[in-house]
Amino acid sequence: MLEAWRPLLFSDEDHESKKRRHPVSPAQRSDAAMKKVRSRLVEDGTPAHSFLTLLSSLSGIVRNTCQPKGGEESASFELTRTPNASQSRALELLSTITL
Repeated sequence: MLEAWRPLLFSDEDHESKKRRHPVSPAQRSDAAMKKVRSRLVEDGTPAHSFLTLLSSLSGIVRNTCQPKGGEESASFELTRTPNASQSRALELLSTITL
């Protein structure tokens, strides 16, 4: 999940620099990653997240089963909260994961 969500997180997306650097030397963030950290925004202008804040945001997508007071069980219905643009993007990125 972390790899799929890198575009939405404060994570560095420059995989080539990881291959070039010496394994013992300290990691250096790319300019793009530093721009995300400073602006707290990703490329599309939405807020950048940590892994936990993104999970917290996704926890708002819920399905509620509602039953009118005094009604029969067959009269129940479900309400599903529609994901916002940021949540939809996160779910879209998750669908790219192949096992």
